[in-house]
Amino acid sequence: MQHVEVMKVIEAPVEQVWNRYTDHVSWSQWAGFGRVRLAKEGVPPPNGVGCVRVFTAAGLHEEVISFDPPRRMTYRIVKGIMPIKDHLGEVGFEPQGNATRIVWRCQFESRIPGLGGVVRWFITRTFRQALDGLARTFR
Repeated sequence: MQHVEVMKVIEAPVEQVWNRYTDHVSWSQWAGFGRVRLAKEGVPPPNGVGCVRVFTAAGLHEEVISFDPPRRMTYRIVKGIMPIKDHLGEVGFEPQGNATRIVWRCQFESRIPGLGGVVRWFITRTFRQALDGLARTFR
């Protein structure tokens, strides 16, 4: 099992950071993943439990499996061409004064023996770049 953890402090209140991060369609503007759309709305609508977000450039589908505003969200990959399986992601939001500490974690297994470390490096880099993009929306 591979594990990734990336932390970022964003200079904005936790509710604002939570709202921006969990507005999945807005990822198209700041995350650097290309177009993101909703294939299915969740509860609460549109971005909560059961929501399926689609990263169109990669053909990646992720389903939100827990949604605890403004503290924690978990998700899993339900479709895609990634060389991984059993992916589970968790994003935590913690107030730090007027700022927000985000911790984005995931765990997964590689479908290809020996490739796990490379995929872990790629996901770590991807999470960092996305959180940097999110932070820029508050400047």
